[in-house]
Amino acid sequence: MGQQEKVATSLAGVVSEGISASLAPVDAELARRYPGDPGTRQPVHTVYVPGDAFAADSIRSWGDQALAALDEHAPDAASFAAVLGLSDELAAPVHDRVRAKLEREPIEDLRIDFEDGYGGRGDAEEDAHAARAARLITEAYRNGTAAPYMGIRMKCMEAAVRERGIRTLDIFLTGLTEAGGLPDGLVLTLPKVTYPEQVTAFVRLLEAFEKARGLDAGRIGFEIQIETSQSILAADGTAAVARMIDAAEGRATGLHYGTFDYSACLGVSAAYQASDHPAADHAKAVMQVAAAGTGVRVSDGSTNVLPVGTTEKVHDAWRLHYGLTRRALARAYYQGWDMHPGHLPTRYAAVFAFYREGFEQAAARLRAYANHAGGDVMDEPATAKALSSYLLRGIDCGALDTAEVARLTGLTRADLDGFAAPRRGDLTATAE
Repeated sequence: MGQQEKVATSLAGVVSEGISASLAPVDAELARRYPGDPGTRQPVHTVYVPGDAFAADSIRSWGDQALAALDEHAPDAASFAAVLGLSDELAAPVHDRVRAKLEREPIEDLRIDFEDGYGGRGDAEEDAHAARAARLITEAYRNGTAAPYMGIRMKCMEAAVRERGIRTLDIFLTGLTEAGGLPDGLVLTLPKVTYPEQVTAFVRLLEAFEKARGLDAGRIGFEIQIETSQSILAADGTAAVARMIDAAEGRATGLHYGTFDYSACLGVSAAYQASDHPAADHAKAVMQVAAAGTGVRVSDGSTNVLPVGTTEKVHDAWRLHYGLTRRALARAYYQGWDMHPGHLPTRYAAVFAFYREGFEQAAARLRAYANHAGGDVMDEPATAKALSSYLLRGIDCGALDTAEVARLTGLTRADLDGFAAPRRGDLTATAE
């Protein structure tokens, strides 16, 4: 090997050292505020069940009702595909995977609701329901019938319901702790957040519980529900949602858009309150930008059009829900709410079609990138990250199989994880 050619420079090493020293606080701030995606599974939806209605068989019941709806209104792949406009190529794979999902894991994320979906209850009754929720969740995780993620939505931190919400949360968390500990899939949802100070107060509440029960500091995270205009644009003109993420002190795991409360807050007529309204698009775009890079994930809201009644009405509702879900996925909102068992078939159909129809192209592009091979698209490291994340999400929800992804990409799950979550400033990582 020949002698390396010398290159000329003009700056002394001390210049670079000085710049690095001046930017050290910025480096630390970037690492703290923008750690990137946590790399854990994100559920494709959240299902809300009222605290008084939740039972040991709720998850299986939702799955059975969803399967019954398919049997009644779209009993085979061809009829289901015709309703949703699926291609012949996707019809059978999507239908078969939807049925398998409903049999195996009908709900990915379940929230026992003690807020809007719960209604007015006496204190003694809510106490009992909160304690029962803790017991049933503990039993579900022990016997293998739990959803991957489960928890409660408490009442908000506004004065009128604050004490009741705190008490319900205390009873629930205490019940879990005394029954054997907090499950790994525990998720809490704080609704109707308007001011960052309410988030700070909730952090202090969780700190107090962790201290009282001898838990590791920061053990309990939570989602922030965005349901008011003030959470998007504060009185001083700033994006309050960005300040809320900061106020959570690393505990925020998600931002959930509340379709109907937010729409009503802006005066949108009931007939036009939907997740594709321009007001909804604006709110979610602000949420998305505020959360980018922080590790906090964004969830879309729901539709209140239920697939019930005649087959014609069910098909209309299915088409609406399918279209809204596909629209959200294209906008990188990978999670949403489902309000009825009849929404499950179209939730999974939309998600599975989204990943399966782009699977082969994404796999080929990632394979070419990993092998430094040419192709008809010149991908950059950031795109490789997006391609890997796409494939991983498809695997996690059941749209794709690990084996077929490995076959077309030549990559292992560990390789995909490496591409999907490079260190900040190091977007040149490749699989070995």
